[in-house]
Amino acid sequence: MTEDIWLVQHPYLRPMADLHAIVHSIVAEIPIPVIPIPAWDDYLVDFDAGVPLLLSKNAEIDLRPAECALTSCACKLASKHLPGNLGLQSQALATELRTNQNSTRAITWLLDDNSFSTSQPGLLQYLSRTVLAHYLSRLSAAFANWRDEERWLRNYCPTCGSPPAMAQLIGIDEGRQRFLSCGCCATRWRYRRTECPFCERDDHRLAAFSVEGSPLRIDYCPHCGGYLKTYTGEGSETLLLADWSSVHLDIIACDQGLKRLAGSLYQL
Repeated sequence: MTEDIWLVQHPYLRPMADLHAIVHSIVAEIPIPVIPIPAWDDYLVDFDAGVPLLLSKNAEIDLRPAECALTSCACKLASKHLPGNLGLQSQALATELRTNQNSTRAITWLLDDNSFSTSQPGLLQYLSRTVLAHYLSRLSAAFANWRDEERWLRNYCPTCGSPPAMAQLIGIDEGRQRFLSCGCCATRWRYRRTECPFCERDDHRLAAFSVEGSPLRIDYCPHCGGYLKTYTGEGSETLLLADWSSVHLDIIACDQGLKRLAGSLYQL
């Protein structure tokens, strides 16, 4: 599935796609130092105890370069011609990040909502996610190669600790494995196939809404009402696990009274 075909099928997503392309082009142009890979042996005890990588004092991941890149990204975005209210919102956010004495806490605001105050939470969340995933890409690949998925199997991201935004089923029929996907840092990790990743009940199967002709569906828990948009195929992860490309499923889930328990692009 290509983005062009997806947008022909879902033309109402074009504004999100355009913004996504602008922001990614900006982030790609910002010089960010290469993130060092930690000594995994120093982190092993915390990993086994369920401490996410970015929250481990033993791993000592430096997020300051990402925070500087976020400010640069917001300022560059503010100079673009954007539709609707996005122009004013981006200008307001850029001003906040340039002048706020706590602006170095903007990235960690994703992990701790009390660390930064902003008038543009939706836009800040989107830009922070994009910058953080870009900055962590080398580290995320090394972390994925190092960690034993069977020793995590927790309902929060092993990298940043966020709840999952999406899921993917990989394999065939009963042998399928489920991987959760973090909307904050783009990490994917394995999780039990039938257990709700929010209330962690496994005494019933998750229910699902299917969308005819789509490789995406909504898996939800009848007990707690939490849901996950789930990609049931393989090969188009960059597009179909991007979250923006399936905002229409969030609308369907909301209309059904279901709850988005991970960070949402609704605010944007």
